[in-house]
Amino acid sequence: MPQTVFAPWENPEEKPLIQFKNVTKRFGTFTAIDNLTQDIYEREFFALLGPSGCGKTTMMRMLAGFEQPTEGQILLAGQDMANVPPNERAVNMMFQSYALFPHLSVWENIAFGLKRMKMSKGEIDTRVHEMLRLTRLERFARRKPHQISGGQRQRVALARSLARAPKLLLLDEPLGALDKKLRQDTQFELMDIQEKTGTTFVIVTHDQEEAMTVASRVAVMDEGKIIQVATPDKIYEEPNSRYVADFIGDVNIIEGTARKVGEDGYDIAWAEGQEPFHAKTNRELSDGQKAYIAIRPEKIAVAAEKPEGAYNSIKGKIVDIAYIGNMSTYHVEIPGGLMIKAQTANTRRLARRGFTWEDEVWLSWTLTAGSVLEE
Repeated sequence: MPQTVFAPWENPEEKPLIQFKNVTKRFGTFTAIDNLTQDIYEREFFALLGPSGCGKTTMMRMLAGFEQPTEGQILLAGQDMANVPPNERAVNMMFQSYALFPHLSVWENIAFGLKRMKMSKGEIDTRVHEMLRLTRLERFARRKPHQISGGQRQRVALARSLARAPKLLLLDEPLGALDKKLRQDTQFELMDIQEKTGTTFVIVTHDQEEAMTVASRVAVMDEGKIIQVATPDKIYEEPNSRYVADFIGDVNIIEGTARKVGEDGYDIAWAEGQEPFHAKTNRELSDGQKAYIAIRPEKIAVAAEKPEGAYNSIKGKIVDIAYIGNMSTYHVEIPGGLMIKAQTANTRRLARRGFTWEDEVWLSWTLTAGSVLEE
C-alpha cells in the first residue's frame, strides 16, 4: 500500500493542535515576538530555526506557560492557554541544561514524574524500561548523573520528558551537548520516538542541519517574525527571500536586473558586458526590477571546456579549494570579481585532483537550478 504523505497543514478540515493568533511579546521596549500567527498540527515535528535572539525560545516559553503573551492568544487543542499554569498543561519541556536530580539514579530520574502521577509500580517499571531502551541507557540505569557523560545526561533528560507521554514536547536545543556522530544518531532516534509515541514535538535549534533532518516543517525566524514556514525540501529548494536562502545551507546569491523572456523565463543582467544569466520562476517580475538568483553550490557543474548547450555558463579561475572528504568545494572568481562556490561529489578516490588552484574552468547550471528572489 502506498504510504500517505503526512501534511495536515494542507488539509483545511484539520484542526491545529497549537494556534498562535497575532501574538506579540514585549520585554520593556524590546519586542521579542512581533504579531505572530502560526498553526502547528498534531503529530508534527515542528522546528523553530533562527539565530540567537530571533524569538524562538520566547515562543517556546510561552507555549510552556513560563511567559505570557503581551497581546494575542495561544490555543492548545482549542483551549486558550492564557490562565493555565505550566503544571496544568499537557506539555513537557526539555531544557538546554539537563536539570536532573543529582542524588537520584538514572532510573529514578526517569521515574520521578511517573510516581507523581500515581502510576502503579508495574506501569512505572514498564515505562522506564521502554524509555531506557529508546535512549540506549539500559546499562546506566543505576548510575547517578555525575557518573555518566554529558551526552548520556542529555538522553536521560529526554527519556524523563517523554516518560509522561505529554501531548506536546518542547525541546530547547536538545542535542547541543552531544558530539557530531552521537548527535546524528540521536536525531534519528528522536524521529523514531516521536513517530512511535505520536507526540507533537516542537524543537528550537540554530542548527539548520538538525532542523532539516528531523522536522516535518521548519519555521525560519528573524527578529520576532517567521520569515518562511515550509517542509525542509521547500525551504532549501524554494526559499522565499535572500535571508532564508542564505540561512539554510551554502548558497551563491547573484544580484542583477530582470527582463522577462517567454512565459516564465527571465534574463538576469548581472555585469556590464556579460551575457545575462537565464532563469525560470513563477514570480512576476517587472522589466528592470532588481532581482537575485540564489544557486546552491552542488547545482553548479565545473568543467575544463565550455559545455555544449548549457543555458548558463561562465568562465572563471579557481581561487580556493576545500576538500571535505565526500565532496570538494571550488571557490571560483568570475568576471567583475564575483566569487562563486561550486561543489562536486568525490565519487572515487582521489588519485589526482581534476582541478587545482589557478586553473581556468567553466561553471554551468540549468534554467531551474537557481531560485529567483526579489528581496
